[in-house]
Amino acid sequence: MGGKITCTLGEVKNRADFIMYWGGNPAECHPRHFTKYTIMQKGKFVPAGRKGRTMVLVDIRETPSAKAADIFLQIRPGQDFEVATTLRALVKNQRVDPARVAETGLSVERLRDIADRMKRARFGVIFFGMGVSMTRGKHMNSGAILTLTAELNAFTKFVCMPMRGHGNVTGADVVLRWTTGYPFGISLSRGYPRFNPGEFSTVDLLVRVDNDAALILGADPGATMPQPGIEHLARIPTIVLDPKVTHTSRL
Repeated sequence: MGGKITCTLGEVKNRADFIMYWGGNPAECHPRHFTKYTIMQKGKFVPAGRKGRTMVLVDIRETPSAKAADIFLQIRPGQDFEVATTLRALVKNQRVDPARVAETGLSVERLRDIADRMKRARFGVIFFGMGVSMTRGKHMNSGAILTLTAELNAFTKFVCMPMRGHGNVTGADVVLRWTTGYPFGISLSRGYPRFNPGEFSTVDLLVRVDNDAALILGADPGATMPQPGIEHLARIPTIVLDPKVTHTSRL
């Protein structure tokens, strides 16, 4: 499926009464997400704030985010695609095999309850994280969630949004596409945007020793980049903005 049905975080704050986090741990990875945009905020059409919202967390283990959830669905590792497709079937009142569903770690009754809650929502949103996109199935998992979201719009308003890594990586991509037309790998050195991954990507600039300063926002290249890139990063002036001390901040 191409594209996705999405919205702004402002719309989530003002409208969403059903919020699902899938394969992410915003309590640690996006610590202001709850308080600024979702469950804790009072919105224009959700004036009761937390009391007017239902939060569901889907994950393979109990994380700190589970403490904030009304419903925690602990699924077996690698079963995200199966859970999403089962929800698609239940949303459309199709029959499913209870034995096959049980392999996900959840019962048909539990998933049917979630499907019914999704259909009854006035405005629902699914935030899916790297636990979905970087596990078995990868883009197929994301595609299943995007399709589930699209099919829910036959019953109510539903949107989805990727959470990705620490910080607002998705928001950074959106702003870059909005302002330059490209999502990443952009050079503005000539006064206009040029897009060329492999030449202007961060790792390539560092390894080629092309930059003489660095601003690091919510990332840790000192722990993930190739050694030549890390060594160059240690030699140049660097500013790091992060909620915790990282390998990069120690360079």
